[in-house]
Amino acid sequence: MTNPQVQSQTIESLDLSVEKILSDFYVVPSYQREYVWDEEQVEQLMNDVYEAFPDLPGLPTAEYFIGSIVVTPGAEGVFELIDGQQRMTTIFLFVCAMRDRLQGLGVETITHLSKQIASTSMSELGLEILRYRVSLQYEDSANVLEHVARGDAFEDLDLPRTRSVENIQRAYEAIMAFLRTSFDEDADELRRFYAYFINRVKLVRIRTESVAHALKVFETVNDRGVGLDSMDLLKNLMFMRAERVEFDRLKEIWKDLIDTLFEAGEKPLRFLRYFIFANFKVDRLKEDQIYRWFSDNEAACGYGEDPLGFAKRLRQSGKHYARFTKSKNVDGTDNRYLSNIYSLSYAARQQYILLLAASHLAVADFIELSRQLENLFFAYIITREPTKEFERRFAQWAPYLRKCRTRGELQAFLDEYFDPARRRLTTRYELAFQELHEYQVPKYRMRYIIGKLAQYVNEQAYGATEADLTKFLSTRDVEHILSQTPSDVEVATFTHPEDTELADYIPMLGNMTLLEHSINRSIGNRPFVEKLEGYRQSHFLLTRSIAQPIRLGATQIDRAVDGLETFAAWNAGAVERRQAILTELARRVWDMPA
Repeated sequence: MTNPQVQSQTIESLDLSVEKILSDFYVVPSYQREYVWDEEQVEQLMNDVYEAFPDLPGLPTAEYFIGSIVVTPGAEGVFELIDGQQRMTTIFLFVCAMRDRLQGLGVETITHLSKQIASTSMSELGLEILRYRVSLQYEDSANVLEHVARGDAFEDLDLPRTRSVENIQRAYEAIMAFLRTSFDEDADELRRFYAYFINRVKLVRIRTESVAHALKVFETVNDRGVGLDSMDLLKNLMFMRAERVEFDRLKEIWKDLIDTLFEAGEKPLRFLRYFIFANFKVDRLKEDQIYRWFSDNEAACGYGEDPLGFAKRLRQSGKHYARFTKSKNVDGTDNRYLSNIYSLSYAARQQYILLLAASHLAVADFIELSRQLENLFFAYIITREPTKEFERRFAQWAPYLRKCRTRGELQAFLDEYFDPARRRLTTRYELAFQELHEYQVPKYRMRYIIGKLAQYVNEQAYGATEADLTKFLSTRDVEHILSQTPSDVEVATFTHPEDTELADYIPMLGNMTLLEHSINRSIGNRPFVEKLEGYRQSHFLLTRSIAQPIRLGATQIDRAVDGLETFAAWNAGAVERRQAILTELARRVWDMPA
């Protein structure tokens, strides 16, 4: 007879694709913590998978591992998630977003996809029950995931603003923004990416028979590090070429490199890949090809002849890379433009290719490159250039950037590569701003855009004291001039064409500005004429100019506010006019050609 005590401790570990994972049902119990992933972690997951996604149909497709989940059987065949709810919730949001994006492009719902969102299961009473593949039981969720699964629009819902509700909404919007940016309106590529995601992205599902045992497994899994096999292989490759007397020193250098990357929260394999792009003439390389590349290019790298020297070079680049992640120059001083790029896209890492290639430049020249890089990076993102495309361009440009030594050579590089890239995007850039509204981009990115517009005007007027963008992002509110929940008076006074809806104007860029929290709280959703007094009190010239002309008698300030207009009434025409004003301002802010 089987000992039931032993049977209850059975652990089943399966390596499963997302498709297999989503053939079962999962519930996050009420005792679990809420959904805490932010846009950075969501974007990072999407970009990591996208980097592994093959460029063309028919190319070899490597599997991509994204972690593990720990489950225990619950009632009626539903698994309780003990560990991995952040990852599973995000995967479920991805499938829902993929459905909604395809439907938005006029593609009929894929039956296979729908079954990964919801299906029927049999209850203990023999009744068919429609279930969603992932359900949240904790109160903080307010059934928001169920609304996403049904395809309900967030703006039509009256949900409590709990942490989970807001995080899940932002996560969904970040995924939608990723799909739009990476694939634009190419439905065929979207479907191919969906197929890759469900078939080749894998997780390990660890199943135990009791919650207590599952919690023990969870504790053990999270207390043990995961071996970096590819890194170890490269390290072994250098040890094979080193003299025995060099072993201790080589081990010390390698540990320092790994510790540096770990403390920066960076993937060692991504660093190695970008190191190759930055230092060698390579523009296409998957993570699973890194070791083979090093093995095949021993002479070019020099680790065979001088393994200790190559390890030091890697370590130095790793320290530079880690400083870039902290928005620092190679000498450890602050770099405002790297901080801005982080505010623009938490998950972006492609810029590190060029930054590594330019790490030899004088600090002033490196800062100028960073400024231009922020502007170009923003142009790529706002025009929805696929991230793989500008990663490839950066890798192609890196060999030429490595040759630059003086400001003149750097300027020649920028003229040859950055300027044509921006000019190519000029028309799309202007159209993107003319049509920009807050549902097209994640909230943090809209905050970056409005903050950068406001900061630019203030910096032009007042100088270096206004140079820190984080001051415009941290404690400031994005104010909707026509309120998100307009009062009866606002509705009555906001005139607009008969073929449009009042709600169409609320999310437009022209209807938004930056405002101090204390002022925003005091004016609430009052009518426009009553809000004007609050706008006059704002430190932000971009906002103050809505209420009154800015004439302070200083040429520098007058030049900074040139083109901004004052509005006596707020209606559809005013929103559209201000959208045009901000579009022109955006061209100056991010150095786009006319």
